[in-house]
Amino acid sequence: MRDYLAGPAVDGSGVLLIAVVAVPALAAALIALLPARAARVAGIVAAAVTFVLAVLLVIPREMPRGWFAYTPGTRSPVLPWGQVDLPWVPALDIRFHLGVDGISYPLIVLTGLLTLLCCVYTAVKNGSGTRTLISLLLVLEAGILGTFLALDLVLFFVFFEVVLLPMYAIIAGWGGPDRRRAARKFVLYTLFGSVLLLLGVITVVVAADTADILALAGGLGLSRGTQYLAFVLFAVAFAVKAPLWPLHTWLPDAHTEAPTVGSVMLAGVLLKMGTYGLIRVGVGVAPQGAAWAAPVLAILAVAAIIVGSLVCLRQTELKRLIAYSSVGHMGFVLLGIATLTVTGVQAALIGNIAHGVITGLLFFLAGAIKDRAHTGLLAELGGLRETAPRLAGLLGFAAVASLGLPGLAGFWGEAFAVVAAVERGGPLWITLAVLAAAGGALTAAYFLRLLRRVTHGPAVLDFPARVARVEWVAWSPLILLALLIGLVPALVLGATGDPIGALTEALR
Repeated sequence: MRDYLAGPAVDGSGVLLIAVVAVPALAAALIALLPARAARVAGIVAAAVTFVLAVLLVIPREMPRGWFAYTPGTRSPVLPWGQVDLPWVPALDIRFHLGVDGISYPLIVLTGLLTLLCCVYTAVKNGSGTRTLISLLLVLEAGILGTFLALDLVLFFVFFEVVLLPMYAIIAGWGGPDRRRAARKFVLYTLFGSVLLLLGVITVVVAADTADILALAGGLGLSRGTQYLAFVLFAVAFAVKAPLWPLHTWLPDAHTEAPTVGSVMLAGVLLKMGTYGLIRVGVGVAPQGAAWAAPVLAILAVAAIIVGSLVCLRQTELKRLIAYSSVGHMGFVLLGIATLTVTGVQAALIGNIAHGVITGLLFFLAGAIKDRAHTGLLAELGGLRETAPRLAGLLGFAAVASLGLPGLAGFWGEAFAVVAAVERGGPLWITLAVLAAAGGALTAAYFLRLLRRVTHGPAVLDFPARVARVEWVAWSPLILLALLIGLVPALVLGATGDPIGALTEALR
């Protein structure tokens, strides 16, 4: 099963791949031993180095590389730009196998960027327990990056689980008044998904006698029945993380109670582990199961869009509204995946990145407003454009980007998820496309309601209007990316053609 990997176990990018995961992990351990001031500096440096290393992963790329067209019985359809493949547990043929391609690369860079911004924000704010919080952010980063890089199913599962404890600790240690209940709910839901993911991994590994995602791509070695079972297990497990309605109820509580940097990481990249896993593992390993379950997945995705939007129209708390908006936005991502078309999967990929950038910005802004006003209730936040016009302007920009205004990042994923559903054709998919489009209109309605309640009307509170320098540093890259991705979507999609082409080819 491993003949297609004949050659060196570590190619030119192997050291780089290991460093991307190792630097934040080792830095997290080092920071725990340093004095508070030195720990803050070390955390920022480690996050910056990791971000630079993540960006440099594109250098080993040689064309044509990526995810090649699937040809049964000959070679793996997946050939990453660079990889490292070393024995880990030889007795069980489990390997430390990392790789990067056009599907994972944008998410890796986004993870590095958001972690750096969160570390800078945390270090300069200098609240209680800053050293521990920065250390936890770096452990979280290592787990997320490992998940996006893993090309062995067992290794993927291990990295997927590494994320659980640091996120729990961030919510429970630095969250709001009801943080412990929210953290427990997060853990319980995530553990439920983890059990199903483990069962799916065991099902595939036992049936195919390999855990290598490269060898398993296209469902090689798996019967139709095994693919059906594996996809159901994978889909539910990843739906919890995404999250997909009706498995979403942990998300609003976690976002509402989490500290600002916890909400940014949770919305920006943690949720993407679910949608990425569904593409890489669910659809990639069990394509026949994906084709069989696609209509159900699409129906649930559209339900998430509609339900999330309707709930947002009734929300009275700022962070909770943004949290429920994530349910709707991720619904568009999952609808794109469910279409199993090139257009749909590309819509999902750019929707992932756009949501991470824009919702990360929204949570930074929501945290800044709550820190100043000491409340998140919309009824107590009126007149922001009078008391803090710059903050109001930034909130307006983030809101219109999130509602999908053409020219900004939020437009491409949602618009083309609907287009992909129309391309599928047939009464069911056309109906789902119409309902998803209606959900897009509802998205505009609740964000405009948010702006009317928070930025317009008479000033309710008087609080510091000045935007601090560290806030500009944390927010500016996200503002620029929301604009750049909207104008030049090829920044995200430029290297996804080969991988997605092979992914959909294996479904035919």
